[in-house]
Amino acid sequence: MSIFRLAHLSDPHLPPPPGAFGWRDLASKRLLSRIAWRRKHKIHRLEVLEALVADLKAHAPDHVAITGDLTNFASPVEIAAATRWLQSLGPAEAITVSPGNHDALVGETAQARFAPWTSWLGDDEAAAFPQVRLRGPVALFNLCSALPTALHLATGRLGADQLEKLDALLADPAFADRFKVVLLHHPPIAGAVSGRKSLDDQGPLRDVLARRGVDLVLHGHAHESLTATVPGPGGRSIPVLGVPSASAWVGGHSPARWHALEIEPRAGGYSLRVIARGLDPQTGGIRELGRYSLI
Repeated sequence: MSIFRLAHLSDPHLPPPPGAFGWRDLASKRLLSRIAWRRKHKIHRLEVLEALVADLKAHAPDHVAITGDLTNFASPVEIAAATRWLQSLGPAEAITVSPGNHDALVGETAQARFAPWTSWLGDDEAAAFPQVRLRGPVALFNLCSALPTALHLATGRLGADQLEKLDALLADPAFADRFKVVLLHHPPIAGAVSGRKSLDDQGPLRDVLARRGVDLVLHGHAHESLTATVPGPGGRSIPVLGVPSASAWVGGHSPARWHALEIEPRAGGYSLRVIARGLDPQTGGIRELGRYSLI
């Protein structure tokens, strides 16, 4: 069987279009994000994101996983602009989005909030989680850790219902021979981000992963390139990979990067090669930063 190429990027923080912030937002959490954007817009640059996307497209992955924070204020204008950006990337069936905390800053329930992105969340007709997408030898389990939080908090939560459904899905023998990938915005590991930005129920998620097992977990949120593991069944480890913001210039967090994940069936399982491609500050272009293999 041929290699399946999965691209992973995260936290593009698309520049807010005109009308993304209005006078009604002065009394909401959007005001803090608006103030923060005055500083962050110097780091999150559209030209960097465009260079990264052009590089990604040139490598023609079989599927693209985006782990959240397409927007900054979660305003309807931003959601619509992010929808147009997603459409520019390629067919919706070739792209999966796991929403981030900035995509759920304020507002409606998750299902109503992310309804415009339904085609990118999964193959179901409703904006519900978890969702499963089967692509080649891969089963993508898309989770949503994004929800509105109090001022100065950027925590995430999956909730008991989503975790119970994930547990049942991972136990389904229909996926037993697939390379199983879990997508979510918040890191499922302790210490990756500060407590005010962490995943509240990361322990229960790790319990599900330890009991049922997956082959890979992808996340964003930390704006850093992170490599870690969580326990899986039988004492084996599950790799957990995070990428920096796809629009980040040099300074602050790590510069923009995306990962090309090459998944290849082999006797008794799969092999995984990770190719990191990121910003070259000298040229403003994207180049290979390194590669490594995981079994």
